Amino acid sequence: MVTTDSDHGLPGYPNRARAWVLTGLDQLGVADFTSLRLEREFVYRAVMLDAFSRRVIGWARDRMLEAARALQALRRALARRRPAPGRVQHSDRGVQYARHDYTQRLQDHGIQISLSRKGKPWDNAACESFLKTLKYEEVYRTEYRDLADARAGLGMFLEKVYNPKRLHAALGYLPPTQFERRVQAQTQKQAATRQLSLGVF
Repeated sequence: MVTTDSDHGLPGYPNRARAWVLTGLDQLGVADFTSLRLEREFVYRAVMLDAFSRRVIGWARDRMLEAARALQALRRALARRRPAPGRVQHSDRGVQYARHDYTQRLQDHGIQISLSRKGKPWDNAACESFLKTLKYEEVYRTEYRDLADARAGLGMFLEKVYNPKRLHAALGYLPPTQFERRVQAQTQKQAATRQLSLGVF
């Protein structure tokens, strides 16, 4: 099922994420939508990941493919991470990510907007890969009856399985939350070393 409507006439933005070499957390967020077929209905899920750690930091789901779901996932991610101005938020060219209320929320937080190039779905490969993992490792193995059942089950998968336990080769075979703790510890250690070298106590 197609979840990207890029023929909307809303303002476009360049792909700022292309060929960017990440060096830390909260530099680049990636977002996407997918449809999930349940026992009784279809539901739609919006997700947002930190591209460096692969951690899911925002999500929302509902029966309708609406821009409000993308905004809800964004609000959850911003409340959880509170990134410094300058971060880039990347997504496909869907209308959900081009609407004024969504782009304005990003700009209000000093976040740069990045969209995939037209006809280049691989520009958002990191999020596409996560959605494939979500479907094969959770959705296709579970018979969710309805939206309420999916909300509970998928939330449990993200918080209890994917983020804290799912190993990633790109992260040195660590799960996202453990990888983030390691990065944060290294950052603190480097900061303390710099202070010592400068004689700051």
